[in-house]
Amino acid sequence: MRRILFGLSVLLCAGVALAQAPEPGLTERFDSEISPQEMDGWMKLMAAEPNHVGSPHDKANAAWLLKQFRAYGWDAHIETFKVLYPTPLSETLEMAGPKPWKAMLQEPPIPGDTSARAKQYALPAYVAYQGDGDVTARLVYVNYGNLDDYKRLAQFGIDVRGKIVIARYGQGWRGLKPKLAQEHGAIGCLIYSDPSDDGYSVDSVYPKGPARPPHGIQRGSVADMTLYPGDPLTPGVGATDDAKRLTREEAPSLMHIPTLPISYADAQALLETMSGPVAPEGWRGRLPITYRVGPGTRPVHLAVKSEWGLKPIYDVIATLKGSTWPDQWVIRGNHYDGWVFGASDPLAGQVAMLEEAKALGALARGGWKPKRTIVYTSWDAEEPMLLGSTEWAETHADELKQKAMLYINSDGNGRGILNAGGSEDMEKFVGAVAAGVIDPETHVPVGQRRRAAMGVYGMGPGDEHQKWMEKTASDPTKDAPIAPLGSGSDYSPFLQHLGIETLDFGFGGEGNAGGVYHSRYDTYEHHTRFVDPGFVYAKVLAEMAGHAVIAAADADLPVQQTEDFADGMAQYADEIKKLADTRRETAEKQNALLQANAFALAADPTKPHADPVALKPVPKFDFSPLDDAIAALKKSAKAYDEALAANGAKLPPDRLARLQSLMQSLDQTLLNERGLPGRDWYRNLVYAPGRFTGYGAKTLPGIREAIEEERWDDAVTYISLTADAFHAYAKRLDEATAVLQ
Repeated sequence: MRRILFGLSVLLCAGVALAQAPEPGLTERFDSEISPQEMDGWMKLMAAEPNHVGSPHDKANAAWLLKQFRAYGWDAHIETFKVLYPTPLSETLEMAGPKPWKAMLQEPPIPGDTSARAKQYALPAYVAYQGDGDVTARLVYVNYGNLDDYKRLAQFGIDVRGKIVIARYGQGWRGLKPKLAQEHGAIGCLIYSDPSDDGYSVDSVYPKGPARPPHGIQRGSVADMTLYPGDPLTPGVGATDDAKRLTREEAPSLMHIPTLPISYADAQALLETMSGPVAPEGWRGRLPITYRVGPGTRPVHLAVKSEWGLKPIYDVIATLKGSTWPDQWVIRGNHYDGWVFGASDPLAGQVAMLEEAKALGALARGGWKPKRTIVYTSWDAEEPMLLGSTEWAETHADELKQKAMLYINSDGNGRGILNAGGSEDMEKFVGAVAAGVIDPETHVPVGQRRRAAMGVYGMGPGDEHQKWMEKTASDPTKDAPIAPLGSGSDYSPFLQHLGIETLDFGFGGEGNAGGVYHSRYDTYEHHTRFVDPGFVYAKVLAEMAGHAVIAAADADLPVQQTEDFADGMAQYADEIKKLADTRRETAEKQNALLQANAFALAADPTKPHADPVALKPVPKFDFSPLDDAIAALKKSAKAYDEALAANGAKLPPDRLARLQSLMQSLDQTLLNERGLPGRDWYRNLVYAPGRFTGYGAKTLPGIREAIEEERWDDAVTYISLTADAFHAYAKRLDEATAVLQ
């Protein structure tokens, strides 16, 4: 689901050594089992036909994966869930008139490509969980379709009520576009990829180059994942046969207006008919037209009809039982379903994970026995909205809270620099693993390359948190930060619902998969030409994730470095306090301008104009509970880390077992059963996807989003609740320190 992109926000550098090194020679033996040629053949097989939920090839891939895990010596089985999954029956997008026009809602095959050889049905232009309907109306162009764009439209005097909106992909998750459109009264939504973002203005288009061709379409899901991921009918519980289900009408994550993704070739035909004001400069893409906001001069007919039934999905679960602590689990996951062929997303990650499983099986046959149980999971139905992972995690929630030590995720993968995100208390662990994996292009550790990249990209523009990350990573005495996680891949239920330590790995930034993202052209041929030729970085991903699995499975002592967590929380708190101050100053300045009629005086009188909606005055919040909690957290973290370094290796077995028990569930102290405002599935008070960013993470979200959305009472409440969570984390550390002393 997620795009593998290189960015400053996810850079880290190599850390110091782990508390316990793996068995001598073990990682070298593991690496010797990794075969790029084998992964090449696996991808060609798994990406030969469309892999969407309900397709014959998706089920066949599950059976094939099961067979492979068993052949490698794993105890493997398939868990089946039944989820609501709509499949398209018919789609129409057309304009009547003297020159009738009809959209091409399927991508033409490219000679020599899998798209021309495949025999099975490929989904047409479609987004899952949109609202079926048949509507006719004029168009309004809403840029990226985010909240600020609708505020700007209001200043033009343009209302989208009763209209069909057309938005371009980018600057926020796709599901927010129909959600905000319907909240503003639109009756339909179209989404297209502008060539400025991933088409001909970026690179030559496929098949000549990697970029999106004119008729490329980005499919996806528009279920409201900011409320909850997974099956829309079973929030919070596994979608088993006997699960209590909501009706479609009751499911809050479903959209209500018909929505289609379209190509930029079709978007141009529609946007050429627009009238009204010229779009602001930042709204103009790279199509050879004058961008206008509308309304359109010709009515547009949009109709979507789907079959809304329960479909089976197939999670492949494989286990290597631990020899010393079998009831402590290290879990590794990647999904295998795609929107069409899914070569780069997700099979580039899936074949790397399977190669890890083969190598671990070989180590086990050679006599190695992991101390902890290792669970490898190939998820189905990630693309519709993390269905496979969420339903499995919800079904096994109680057991996972008791046994899961760490969940390690990956998704797509490509040539480039290591991206890593997750829990801040895992930064030392990530740095140590990254120090032991060599980048094939520069022949230095992948962590060292990321340190160099952080310095280079840190010189450019960036937000306050990015600058803090760069500064921290530049200090050789500190562990480099890893990125907080929002959503968009299978880590979400583990981190944000169950409070399990989580990491997410992937390489990218040099190989270009963005131009074929979620399209019919995400094929084996495209991937091997433009994304990861020779499966070089698939091998590196397998080494990075595999080394992490081995290190976590065999570590005698807890792997968290809690001072890193405390430092991160202090930074987040500082950002929120500055956010409140900035919002207060902005509201005061805007009010003064409104009182002086400045917006009207500054506007062009020949164009429509309306004043912006007045911002609410921002109160001065009492952040002292949060400050006190972070001070306590820092003190407890320092004491714990020092005690672990001094005494951890000398603990007798009974105290070691007590220490491991306390630290295994450490991050569960960050959960609150009431959840976040309006979305109680998200229980983690430190990490959540943003309500109006989707994939992008919001840290300390109960406080941050309350301030951003002018919900002052919620801000006060969540200052207290977040402080309580930090005190609980600190108390747990104090208990662990007592065991160590």
